[in-house]
Amino acid sequence: MEISIVILAAGQGTRMRSAYPKALQPLAGRPLLQHVIDCALALGADDICVVYGHGGEIVPARFSNKALRWALQAEQLGTGHAAQQAMPDTPDDNRVLILFGDVPLIRPSTLERMLETCKNDDVAILTVDMDDPHGYGRIVRSKGKVLRNVEQKDATPEQQDIREINTGVLSAPASRLKPWLNRLRNNNAQGEYYLTDVIEMAVQEGIVVHAVKSDDRKEVMGINDRKQLAEAERTLQRRVVEELMAQGVSFADPDRVDIRGKLVCGMDVFIDVNAVFEGDVTLGDNVRIESNNVIRNSSLGAGTVVHPNCHIDGSAAGTTCEIGPFSRLRPGAELENNVKIGNFVEVKKSTIASGSKANHLSYIGDTTIGTNVNVGAGTITCNYDGANKHHTIIGDGAFIGSGVELVAPVEIGAGATIGAGSTITKPAPSGALTVARARQATIPDWQRPEKKPKP
Repeated sequence: MEISIVILAAGQGTRMRSAYPKALQPLAGRPLLQHVIDCALALGADDICVVYGHGGEIVPARFSNKALRWALQAEQLGTGHAAQQAMPDTPDDNRVLILFGDVPLIRPSTLERMLETCKNDDVAILTVDMDDPHGYGRIVRSKGKVLRNVEQKDATPEQQDIREINTGVLSAPASRLKPWLNRLRNNNAQGEYYLTDVIEMAVQEGIVVHAVKSDDRKEVMGINDRKQLAEAERTLQRRVVEELMAQGVSFADPDRVDIRGKLVCGMDVFIDVNAVFEGDVTLGDNVRIESNNVIRNSSLGAGTVVHPNCHIDGSAAGTTCEIGPFSRLRPGAELENNVKIGNFVEVKKSTIASGSKANHLSYIGDTTIGTNVNVGAGTITCNYDGANKHHTIIGDGAFIGSGVELVAPVEIGAGATIGAGSTITKPAPSGALTVARARQATIPDWQRPEKKPKP
C-alpha cells in the first residue's frame, strides 16, 4: 500500500509572539516545517501534503520542493478539521500517515516501526509515557487494548492520572479515515474537531488500534513557545554531534557547537568551542577548527587549521592551509595547498595558489595570486572604481611589500618585487623592483587641528 503523508502546519503559534507563523520558526538553521518535510521524504512517500493556514502563501512560498501538495485551512477548527483539508486529493488506496509541523525531532526509524505494525485496515498511533502528562491527551485502555484518546480538558480525575499520552501521530487507510473525519463533532471543552476521536471510531468498528510507543520523549515534543524551541535546538544539536563523534570527530565541548545544515567530516577532525557551521560544510582529515569560528557553505582540505575568530563563507581551502586568527574568507575565495591567510586579512572572489601567504591586515579582492607569493602587511587590492570591479594578477614568486596599493586592473609579473608604500597603477615587470611613491615633503609651521569644545 502506498503512503500519503499529511503534515498539519496551520497553527499560528501565538505563544511564539512572532510576526511569522510557527511553521517558519528556525530550528538548527531551517524552518520547523522543513525538518518534518525532510523526515517525510526519508520515508519515500509518493504523496506529501502540507496543510497550512496562518501566514498564508508565505509558508508554501518558502519551500521549493515541487513534489509537495499544499492545502489551505482557512479557519483553524481543530486537528480533525485540518486533516480534512488534505483528503480530497488523497488517493483512497493509500495509507495516510499524519504528522505535525511543530514536532520536528521525530525520526524516520520511529515512523517506519509504526507503519510496520499496520496490516489491512489497522490503525496505528504513536504514544509515549510521560512523568508529567499535563496538557496532553491520554490513551485509555481496557485489558491492554486501546479504546480511545481523552484530551486533558475532557478527562476525568482518574484519566488524568494516566501517564501514556497520545502524540497525535496517526496512521490509517485513507478509505477509512475520510468517512471518520466527516463524522467528527466538536461537542467538547475546546469546541474543536479532534483528529484523535477517530481512534474511538475505529475501535467501535472492530478495527485494531496499535499503540506504538516511542522510547524518546524529546523525539515527540511539540514546539509551542520560545523555551520549547530552545530545548529542541539543544536536543537536535546534541543528536547531530553524537552522530559525528561516533564517526570519529572530537569536540572540546559537545554542548558548545551549532550545526545549522550538513557537516561532513573526515578522520581525526577536532572542533573547539563556539564553532558555528551553516549550510553545507566539508572538513577533510585532521582539520582543526579552533574557537569562535563561523563556517558557511565551505570546504577545508586535510590538515588545514582555522585559528580563532574567523568567518569563512562560500570558500574552499586545499590541504595544510592556515587561516586566522581574525580572518575573513568571503564567497569565491579559493586557497590551494599550504596557503597562509593571517590575522585581519579579508579575501573575496580570489584564487591564491600553493605556498602563498598574506599574514597581516590585507584586503585581497578579485585577484589571482600565483605560487609562493608574499603579500605584505597592509596591502590592498583596489578593485572597485565606484561602478565596476576590476581584476588584479600577481605572478608566481612575487614579493609585495607592506602598505602597497594595487590599483586594478593591474598585473604584477612573476618574481617581481614591489617596494613598501607603493601605489601601483601600471604593470610591474617580472624579476624587477618597482617603487611608486610620492616625493616626501615637510610643511613648516603646520598646526594640527584641535577638537572643538562641546557646547
